[in-house]
Amino acid sequence: MNISLPDELKDFVDEQVKRGYGTSSEYMRELIRKDQDRLRLRELLLVGAASPPGAVADASYFKGLRARLRGNQATGRRR
Repeated sequence: MNISLPDELKDFVDEQVKRGYGTSSEYMRELIRKDQDRLRLRELLLVGAASPPGAVADASYFKGLRARLRGNQATGRRR
C-alpha cells in the first residue's frame, strides 16, 4: 500500500521516525494499532453503558473476591 502525504505531514512523519521509529511504515502501523485499540475501547464502553447495572464494587465485594481467590489457591484450582 502506498499513501500520498502533503509535504507538511511527510515532514512530521519523518520527524517521528527520527524520534524512535525505524521507518515511516513502522510509525504508520503504530498509529493504526492505536486507532484500532481506541475503537475497541469505544465499543466496550458503549456495550458497558447499555448493559444493566452490576453489583456494587465496594469493600465487601473485594473482600469476598479475595476470599474466593484464596480458597481456589489453597485447593490448587484456578478459574
